[in-house]
Amino acid sequence: MLTLGFVLFAGAVGLYAAGPDSPEVRQIDLTVLDEEPDGACRVRWSDPYQGLAREASYQCDPGRSDLLKAPSPGSGGYGWETGFMLTEGPERGNLEDLATGQGLGRADVFLLFGTLLIAVGLVGGNLRALPRILGVQSRLIRRATELSEAAKAAAEDYGRAVAEVEEAGRHEVLPNDADSSTGSGLVTALWVLREAGPQARETAALGRKLTGRFHGLLDDAAPATGLRSMLQAGPAARLDAARAVAELRLLLDDAERNGLRERFAQTSVDLLRGQDTDQAALSAASDFALDPIAYRHLLAQLTLPTIHPGTPLSA
Repeated sequence: MLTLGFVLFAGAVGLYAAGPDSPEVRQIDLTVLDEEPDGACRVRWSDPYQGLAREASYQCDPGRSDLLKAPSPGSGGYGWETGFMLTEGPERGNLEDLATGQGLGRADVFLLFGTLLIAVGLVGGNLRALPRILGVQSRLIRRATELSEAAKAAAEDYGRAVAEVEEAGRHEVLPNDADSSTGSGLVTALWVLREAGPQARETAALGRKLTGRFHGLLDDAAPATGLRSMLQAGPAARLDAARAVAELRLLLDDAERNGLRERFAQTSVDLLRGQDTDQAALSAASDFALDPIAYRHLLAQLTLPTIHPGTPLSA
C-alpha cells in the first residue's frame, strides 16, 4: 500500500511538472460600478494592451469594508476592489476570475489517492508492528540472565572447591592429630566446604539444573531483547520467543519465592573464603582439632556422586 501510494504521489508530481505553466498575472485596481450583496459586481479597469477601459462581470469580496463597496444603484459613486490581470498569452488584458473553480485533474486525483494510501499504509504498518513492540521483554530477559549467571557461578564455585579437595587428596591424607593439621591443604579444602554447609551442595546442583534450562530458553527468547531484533524476527522466531518468555517468567517467579538469587550469591561467597590461604589454614586447623571425625565423614561423602542433574527445582 505504501509502494502504491508513493507511485501515485510521484505520478502527480510528474504531471504537475509536465503540465502547462500558469500564465503571469499582476494585481491591478478595479472600479466597482455596481455590486450585489453576494459580491457579484461589475467592474471597470484599464487595459494597457488594448489601450482602452474595459468592463466585465467579476466576483468581488463581499466581506470587505463597506467603504470600499459600490453605493446602491442610482445613488451615484463607485466602489473599489483589486484583481489580477493576465499579462501574457492570447487572454492578456483579461481579468483572472478567481471564483471560477476548475475540476480535479489527473494530477490532483493522483495526489489525493497517493496521500491517502501513504497515510493508511503508515498507520496500518504501525498497528501491525504493535504486537511485536509489546513482545519486547528486555527487563525480564535481563533478570533471567542475571539469575542464570548467579546459578552458574555457584555451581562452578562448588565444583572448584570439590576439585581442590580431590587434588589435595592425591598428595596427602588427613592428619591423625590436630597438631599435624596446620598447613594441610586437604584440611583447608575440606574446611571451605564445611563452612559453606551441606546446603551448598544442593544449591550447586540446583544451579547446574537452572543453568541448563535457562540456556535454551534465553536462546529462544533472544528476539524479545529489543525492538529492532523483534521487528527483524520472523513469525516462527517471535512465537518461540513468546513461549520462552512465558517459561522464563514462571522460573523467575519461582526463584523469587524461594530466594534462589540470594542462595546462589551466599553460596559463592561462602566458597570463596579459602582464598585467604593463611587465615583459612589457621581456621581449618582449629576446626579440625574440634571435630576431626566430621572431616573424615565429609571426605568420604565427596567420593560418592552426590550431585545429580535431576535435582528438583524446589530443592
